[in-house]
Amino acid sequence: MFTRFKQYVYSVIRRTMCSVERTVVICVDESDNAIVAFDWYVKNFHRPENKVIAVHCPETFTNVTMMSPGRVSELIKECNEKLDSLKTKFVSRMTDSGMNGEFKAIGLEGDMKPGQAIVDFAEKSKACFIVTGTRGMGKFRRTVMGSVSDYIVHHSPCPVLVCRQKDQKEQKEKEKEKEK
Repeated sequence: MFTRFKQYVYSVIRRTMCSVERTVVICVDESDNAIVAFDWYVKNFHRPENKVIAVHCPETFTNVTMMSPGRVSELIKECNEKLDSLKTKFVSRMTDSGMNGEFKAIGLEGDMKPGQAIVDFAEKSKACFIVTGTRGMGKFRRTVMGSVSDYIVHHSPCPVLVCRQKDQKEQKEKEKEKEK
């Protein structure tokens, strides 16, 4: 009986935490890990009433003032091409999955790090949860370089789902077995 009561309480909490249309923020980039996280969300977590916002925070170049105007134009053009490519890829994935969603580039104004931009966006959009992938860095590299998913987990105003990609070595072995 206690278990049923607990399930009831959790369902009430879930319903009151988010509006009828639940907003889900999915962090995307050019990596395979982003695709794995997106696909995992679609397969295991998505509900038709969810509004999905695929967000990407492009790289910012800190020493733009030291670059020639030609190089700055090239970087802007490359950034816009990457954004268009990502938007096309993830909007088509959402459409193929029959999802209510959109793509947004965030953190373009100011000098904001990706983790901070994602957390701020989730707060402004009143997201129910955030889905992100992880690169699987070791403890040392993560400490030195920083980790976007780690930042999101520690600073997010809502629950965070971090999808780890299976070890690439294991995947390659499985692919070789399938080929045989």
